[in-house]
Amino acid sequence: MFSGRLPASSGLLPPLTPTRNVQPCLSAIRQAQPYRELSRRLNTSQAAEPSGQEPFYGANEHQRRQDSSAGPAVSLERLGADHLLQLLRARQSSPAECPGEVYLVGTGPGDPGLLTLKAVQLLQTADVVLYDRLVSTDILKLIHNGARMVYVGKESSFHTRTQDEIHELLCQFAQEHVTVVRLKGGDPYVFGRGGEELQYLEERGVQVHCIPGITAASGISAELGIPLTHRGMATSVRFLTGHAREGGEVELGSDIAHMPDKHTTLVVYMGLSTLPSLTRQLAAGGLDLSTPAVAVERGTTKRQRAVHGTLAELQHNVVEHKLRSPTLIVIGPVVSLSRGWQAYAAGKGSIQTGCKSANELVSGDATPMLADVSSL
Repeated sequence: MFSGRLPASSGLLPPLTPTRNVQPCLSAIRQAQPYRELSRRLNTSQAAEPSGQEPFYGANEHQRRQDSSAGPAVSLERLGADHLLQLLRARQSSPAECPGEVYLVGTGPGDPGLLTLKAVQLLQTADVVLYDRLVSTDILKLIHNGARMVYVGKESSFHTRTQDEIHELLCQFAQEHVTVVRLKGGDPYVFGRGGEELQYLEERGVQVHCIPGITAASGISAELGIPLTHRGMATSVRFLTGHAREGGEVELGSDIAHMPDKHTTLVVYMGLSTLPSLTRQLAAGGLDLSTPAVAVERGTTKRQRAVHGTLAELQHNVVEHKLRSPTLIVIGPVVSLSRGWQAYAAGKGSIQTGCKSANELVSGDATPMLADVSSL
């Protein structure tokens, strides 16, 4: 339905239990997902494609891949979302007098147990959810069946939606007076482009709320047992990104060479392809190549893989174990405090797999817990 709004703060929070199995959820996303209800609301007669099939929008990572022999693929969900944009544009020929609201919701690094209560409440009441590729399937389980899901994910060298198109979709949905959730991995304001979406929407009179998420640096380092700061070892922490503005990989800035400090923990987001360059620049700036480091793929999830090594060894170990994005890199003496590093130093191998704490808080019925919290 498109009439739901965020419940008043005095109301009970909805139960933290999956409202649908993940396979039907993903199947509904990947296959034709009707939106006649939306078309009726938009007062348009263009609800069906000429073939008689209803348009849809959703995500299928394999569909979005490029075919090297045929050029960029035109994915079905892009056609559906393009049709949706046309409907929304036709409806909004003039600015709405009272635009709606958009919630930028951070989902953390992947474990649904790390979601905030407010994030869960929105997942179970939203009318429209625009989500990216870093949102884990375990978190998608918590989105209620009635929500319209629009995939707007990006990956290196291929975007299903440009950032401008994402801005427009958010604005147009908000003007339909529905509860719009922009679901992001990590925290919306830490390398999540949440600030750009905030500016765009507020300039057009749309009220924006940010629901923070646990950023990957905090969530993943906590899972591995790595304190980002530690007395006598690290007095500061610095976050870097290896991605360009539009998601392409670029060389890190030349000022990196002047940045090394043995008392600063470095955390690199999306830095797999820039790791060789980063290593060279840090070494040129005087950072000891024997500094402990770790690269973590899909941290805090059951698919977590952590590869350890000195700064000099890390690139080789990452290639050897074929780590893929999303991967977080942590560099600094504090890495040596982790259980994984100690196992590596004892000769037990450079890779550890799995995350024991993943999903612990949502493995059973969490309704009593939420009821207790909501009564505070």
